[in-house]
Parts: sequence; structure tokens; C-alpha cells
Amino acid sequence: MDSQIIRVNQNTWRIEDHGVRFFLLTGTEKALLIDSGMQVHNARDIAKTLTTLPIFLLNTHADMDHIGSNEQFDSFYMHPAEESCYRKAGRNGQLIPVVDGEELDLGNRRLRIIHLPGHTPGSIAILDTQNRVLISGDPIQEHGRIFMFGEHRNMQAYIDSLEKLNGLTDTFDELWPSHADIPIRPDVIPKLIDGARKILNKEIKGVTEEFHGRQIAAYDLGFTVILCDA
Repeated sequence: MDSQIIRVNQNTWRIEDHGVRFFLLTGTEKALLIDSGMQVHNARDIAKTLTTLPIFLLNTHADMDHIGSNEQFDSFYMHPAEESCYRKAGRNGQLIPVVDGEELDLGNRRLRIIHLPGHTPGSIAILDTQNRVLISGDPIQEHGRIFMFGEHRNMQAYIDSLEKLNGLTDTFDELWPSHADIPIRPDVIPKLIDGARKILNKEIKGVTEEFHGRQIAAYDLGFTVILCDA
């Protein structure tokens, strides 16, 4: 199945790419791709069919399913804590660092960076302040599978990030994750906090699964599944 382009409103699109999604946001001066897909390697070309504005790229993190078209860009925005993972994947290009609280202005459309370590050290969410939408990356999902196994995952940091985000829910009305249901409501955040704490405290048991030859534990929270090291 090819990628699917869905127009959300007059200046926002989401592109569904085989189980992961990325976004195109436009202002009056610039366009921003948030992530660049998994199987597609032409996200910039897709974006150019939708806008004539200069197109920039921001990555929520450096997992392979979010950087599929990065080679189309000479530079990209990313949290600097992701750079080592990005370079280990053999990727080039100039990383333009973005950090917690920083704002990007597309022209009458301001986006605030929120650092959410845990899923990866440099995972970020993007708050579209005027539209009260949080583009949340991988850490928050409903009816999905949140990867918390393997190198660089940190459950305590993940819980801390969720608690931080739970204190910001007066700034957004809905979340747009990179996987599974969209949109989702902010009330999923305290449910994730509770579930992650129970996993960390060994209050619930996971079911052992195999993932590409690796033994992992799947914790079904009822509304989503968190995958951890076995």
C-alpha cells in the first residue's frame, strides 16, 4: 500500500506511511515536515506537491521509522541528544539543535519544542500553540505499541516526561501521535503514567514475545501496550 496524504485543515497535512505517520505544517512564510517517513524516501517531494513555501525538516527522534527521507535534506532540526543514534545509523547532514522551550515560527504559526526523554534520550513533542494541538511522536499512543525495550530506553525518564506533559494539558486539546489512533485526548497521559509506574514497580506481569529474534515483554494496559526488555 502506498502512503496516504490526508488534509487536516487548510495548512496541515498528515501522511500515513505503513504504520507510522508524519506531518506537514505551513505558516505564512515556511513549511515544516515533522519526521520524514519510514518506507517513503521522497517526503520532500510529497511536501512540494502540497505547498510552494520553503520546506524545512524537524525529527521527533532518530528511530529509523522517522528518518526515511532525511537524505533529501542538507540540514534538519533535532534534539542534540539524538545525534549519536542518528550518526550510528550512518546518516549524514547538518543537525540544527532544538531544545526544550524553544520556538519555531513558520509565519503566524508558532511551534514550541517539548523535550520528552525516555523513549529515546532526545525525543520531543511539538506544541502547535495557536491550534492547541500536540504532535507527540512515539511516547504517547492509544491502541498502539510503545517501544520501551533496547538501548537508550529509560522507563523512569519516560514517567518523568509524562508527568511533565501532564502539567501542560491546559495548553492543548488533543494529541497527534506518530502511531495508532489519531487524534487522542489528553486524559490518556495519566493512564500511561499509572501503567508505566506499575511496570517499573513490577506490579503487573508482561507476556513474553519474540521481536526480530529478541525476547521482549508486552504489558497490556487495556488501552495500549508497552513493550519492554524481557
